[in-house]
Amino acid sequence: MTRRTLLALGALSLSALAISALPALAQTIVVGGKNFTEQQIMAEMTSQFLKSKGVTVDKRAGLGTAALRSALEAGQVDLYWEYTGTSLITFNKVTEKLDADSTYAKVKELDGAKGLVWLNPSKANNTFGIAMRKADGDKLKLSSISDLAAKVKAGTTLKFASNAEFYARPDGLKPMEQTYGFEFGRENTVRMDSGLVYQALRDSQVDVGVVFATDGRVPAFNFVVLKDDKGYFPTYAMTPVIRKETLDKNPSIGEALNAISAKLDDATMAKLNASVDVDKKSIEEVAAGFLKGQGLV
Repeated sequence: MTRRTLLALGALSLSALAISALPALAQTIVVGGKNFTEQQIMAEMTSQFLKSKGVTVDKRAGLGTAALRSALEAGQVDLYWEYTGTSLITFNKVTEKLDADSTYAKVKELDGAKGLVWLNPSKANNTFGIAMRKADGDKLKLSSISDLAAKVKAGTTLKFASNAEFYARPDGLKPMEQTYGFEFGRENTVRMDSGLVYQALRDSQVDVGVVFATDGRVPAFNFVVLKDDKGYFPTYAMTPVIRKETLDKNPSIGEALNAISAKLDDATMAKLNASVDVDKKSIEEVAAGFLKGQGLV
């Protein structure tokens, strides 16, 4: 088989997957990301994938949620991966309880009016979770947040670890306490970096902590996530969001992002996150390994 034939077959294969080399772009595409492991992985993965298709990329990871969203709306960032529940509640102030499909449709509509396009959602639902060490959950006979609330109201003192964002979010700690009718109390609530929450909970410095559902440290550290039996937390489907102006000029980028989205679910993200946070692999290595393993590069 000639080299020319091999190249032709390779091109046809990529085309079938809708991830063929993208046309040359006049501008640099700015890829954003938030300041926790999953987001850093996604920003790196997206950057590597677009670069492999000939796109010039400027990656800006490590931003807070509000700052990143503002940068997207202002045109300082072209795209990043956002969560449907975050846009619904934090950015669009919708308090109505919606199922997963309705949440996606609503944020697609509302953000579309702001010049932002929600592409295909992944099956990764990185909702918040309230976690305990499994041994403590078993000892206290806690399986749900309602069980936790009842225990606290009955006088049990439990120290809660929260990252600063969850502490202040409109879909965070205070509204959750109101929904379940209890309070940890300011003296029993400790704010810290997201990553430190897992360490503090593992090392028995706190009794309860807020975690991300797709974080690989939850099973690795033998935590149990209490059931959200009142359905407080909305769906947080991780989805690529891109400025309409950017997508209109570069429609093939949408195809590339959708190709990644189709490969992601809860188990996949938990494994990727654990590779960084538990196995101590570099974000660059984990992102590259996923793209290669999935046949995207």
